[in-house]
Amino acid sequence: MARPRKRLLSRERIVACALALVDAEGLQAVSTRRLAAELGVSGPSLYNHFRTKDEILDAVADTVCADVDLSMFEDGTGWREALTRWARSYRAALTAHPNIVPFLAQGPGRRPSQLRMADAVFGTLTGAGWSRVQATHIGAMMRYFVAGSALGSFARGFVDDAELYARDYPHLDEAHLLADYQQRVDDGAFETGLRALLDGLALRRS
Repeated sequence: MARPRKRLLSRERIVACALALVDAEGLQAVSTRRLAAELGVSGPSLYNHFRTKDEILDAVADTVCADVDLSMFEDGTGWREALTRWARSYRAALTAHPNIVPFLAQGPGRRPSQLRMADAVFGTLTGAGWSRVQATHIGAMMRYFVAGSALGSFARGFVDDAELYARDYPHLDEAHLLADYQQRVDDGAFETGLRALLDGLALRRS
């Protein structure tokens, strides 16, 4: 009887395994030794595909950003609506994998997905009449805002202890309820901030 064939090791399998580890346990869980154990291979075999752990994390970050919709930058959508739709898609991709955000915050490096995103944003802004300096600042500002919104939940940061707030923090007398409305609070905060940023930019253009 033929022995079952082992699944071939590939970049895709390594990246999928690394992303699962990041999601479950955080960036610190990723090491070549741990990945090799999870994949059932020897450690040196990983180096046929990636030279370093950071190269693996680069590929993970690139995979996450590949899910961001950039179509609005290609179909003639105005700069404000394009930034709005892109920011929502970008946030959705990051909130699905919040543990990778600190690594992504280091900048695009050589990651194709992030470079395509930066190119699309910059091209749309300069095409709409913003100067290259302004477009650079706006792109950076949007990235800071979206990444920050994906790092964690504001609402989940409050404990379910009505007595604590009532006793010592009277203006937060309903803060113990926030965790129950986490999605609504966090989405509302993001939309409020996004609208404020874009309103401010629109005023500069008027």
